Amino acid sequence: MAPKKNSEANKKRVSDLAAMFEMPKSTMCTILKNKEVIKAAGVAKGVTTLTSKTLKFIEEVEKLLFVWINEKQLVGDPISEGIICEKARLLYADLKKDVPGSSADSDEFKASTGWLENFKKRTGIHSVVMHREAASLNVDAAANFVKKCSEFVNTVAQQVFNCDETGLFWKKMPRKTYITKEEKSLPGQKPMKDRLTLLLCGNASGDCKIKPLIVYHSENPRVFKKKNVMKSKLNVMWRANMKAWVTRQFFTEWIHEEFVPSVNAYLEEKNLPLKVLLVMDNVSAHPLGLEEDLVGEHSFIKVKFLPPNTLLSSSPWTSKLSQISKNCTPRLCSRDVLR
Repeated sequence: MAPKKNSEANKKRVSDLAAMFEMPKSTMCTILKNKEVIKAAGVAKGVTTLTSKTLKFIEEVEKLLFVWINEKQLVGDPISEGIICEKARLLYADLKKDVPGSSADSDEFKASTGWLENFKKRTGIHSVVMHREAASLNVDAAANFVKKCSEFVNTVAQQVFNCDETGLFWKKMPRKTYITKEEKSLPGQKPMKDRLTLLLCGNASGDCKIKPLIVYHSENPRVFKKKNVMKSKLNVMWRANMKAWVTRQFFTEWIHEEFVPSVNAYLEEKNLPLKVLLVMDNVSAHPLGLEEDLVGEHSFIKVKFLPPNTLLSSSPWTSKLSQISKNCTPRLCSRDVLR
C-alpha cells in the first residue's frame, strides 16, 4: 500500500507544479523524469532568464523584419517566405553579436515554418500575385495627365468617361476541390480556356454605364441557335472574330452605335452641358484619329489617350468594374454547375 500512497503523492505534486508554472502536466512529467540530466547540464537555474532574453531578441527581430518588409513593399521588390526567414536569421545573428558574452551560434534561432506562420498572423502580412501593369505604374505621368486634362476641358466627374478592354475566361472552374477523408487524391481535369474580350465604359461619378462590347470567337454560338437568341436584344454589343480580340472596326462601331447615343441621352437627362471627355489607353484597337471622326453632332466628345504605364492608376473606375465582372462570373458559373 505504501508505493500506492507515494504514487498518489507524486501525482498531486506534479499537478501542483504544473499549475504553479502554467504548463501541461505531461511537460512537467518529462522535466521531472529528466531532472538528473538537466541538473548535470548546469543550466536549470538560468532557464527562465535565457528564455526571457531569447523572447526579447525574437520580438526585436520581428520589429526590424516588419520594417524591412515595408521598405521592400514601397520599392516594389518581391520577397518570398524563404527570403523572409533568411532575413530573420540574419537580423537575429546581428543582434546577438552586439550582446557581450553571446554568439550567433549559441541558442540559434532557426526561423522555422511554424514561427513564420505565427509571424504572419501577428503582423497581418500575406502573399499576393504581383501584376505586371500595377508594378510598372508611372505615378508622376498620371498626375501630369490629370492636370493637363483639367486645363484642357472644364468638366465635372459626370462628363468624364473611361473605357478599357479586359479578357475573361468565362468557363474557368476552381483549381481546388473538396473530397471525403477516405480519399487521398482526385484525378485532374483539363482546364477550359474559352475566352472572350469585354470592353467596359463608364463615367467618373459611376452613375452612367455604357452597354459593353463583347468579342467572342463565334458569331452564332450553339446556345444562341438552341434558345433562338436575338443578338440585337442582348444587353451587350456582340461581335466575333477568330481571336476574340477588339479591333478598330469593332471599337469604332461601338463608339457610334452605343457610346455616342447613350452619352447624349445621359447629358440631356441630367441637364448637363453637351461636353464629354473620353479617356482611354493607347492601344492598336483605339484609332488615334478617333476625335477627327467625331464631327458634326458628335464634336462635343473630346478624346485623350493615357500616357504609358498609367492605366490602372488613372482609371480606377473601369479597373474596379473589370474586377467585379471577373469576380461575379465564377459565381454564375457555380450556379450553372449546381443546376
